[in-house]
Amino acid sequence: MQIKSIQPVYFSPTHTSAKIVTTIAEGMNIIVNKEIDLTYPSTNQKTLPSDTLAIIGVPTYAGRVAPTALERLQKIKGDNTPAIIVVLYGNRDYEDALLELRNTAKQLGFVPIAGGAFIGEHSYSTEEFPTAAGRPDVSDIQIAAEFGKNIIKQLYQYTDIKKLPVLDVKGNFPYKENKPRTPATPITIDELCTQCQYCIEICPVETIELKEEIVSDPEVCIKCCACVKECPNGARVFNTPFSEFLFKNFHDRKEPELFDLTR
Repeated sequence: MQIKSIQPVYFSPTHTSAKIVTTIAEGMNIIVNKEIDLTYPSTNQKTLPSDTLAIIGVPTYAGRVAPTALERLQKIKGDNTPAIIVVLYGNRDYEDALLELRNTAKQLGFVPIAGGAFIGEHSYSTEEFPTAAGRPDVSDIQIAAEFGKNIIKQLYQYTDIKKLPVLDVKGNFPYKENKPRTPATPITIDELCTQCQYCIEICPVETIELKEEIVSDPEVCIKCCACVKECPNGARVFNTPFSEFLFKNFHDRKEPELFDLTR
C-alpha cells in the first residue's frame, strides 16, 4: 500500500496531543501536510484521500474523548483512509477513550491501523500538586517516533486496505457514562494581569473576554487550562481539590500503550 503523504489532525489546547501527533508523523520520512488543528472553531470541512495516512490525536476527559474534540472531528472525513489514532491522558486512565476514538474514526470513513495512549501533563497539574508534569517528555517522544517508523513499515505489507483486520484496542462498550459537567473556570489574579489578552486569543471555546477585568464563563469553559498554563504572567489560576487528589493517587509514572494490527 502506497502512502503519498501524512496528515496530522489534532485537538490540542495545551499542545500535548499536537506534540505526539507531529512526532509520529516526523518519524515516517514521508511528506507531512500542514496540520489540521481542530483546537479552535472553524467551519472548514475536509475529506482525506485513501493515499494519505491520517494521524488523529485528541485529549481525554474522564476516560472519554474530550467532547469538544469529538464534535470538531465531525468536520474531517475519510475515504477508506488509513489512520493512526492517539489519545493523551493525564496519568490517571484513558479507559474507553481510545475505543471511542477508533469507532468514531471508522464512522467518519477512516480505517484505523494503529493506536496509542500517551501521557500528557494533566490540565489540573500545578507546581504544588504536579501530575505528569512535563509530559510528554524525551522518553515519550522517542517512543512516538519509533511507533511511527514501525507502523509505516507494517502498512507497506498490505495491498488492500479494505481487507485489513479490525484494530483491537482497550476499552469497553457501552462507554463509560459521561457525568453531568460541573460549571467551573479559572480566575484572574488582577494584580498580576496586564490585560495582554493572550488568554482570549488561545481559548478553544472563545469564552474569555475583557470587561473591567479578564473573565470567563463557567458554563462554557471546558477546563482545559490552556489560559492557566500559557499566561505569561501567571495571572490565571484554577483552584480545584482534584489537583491534590490526582497528585496523591496517580503520581506513579505510567508509560504509553501501543496497538497495531499484529496485536
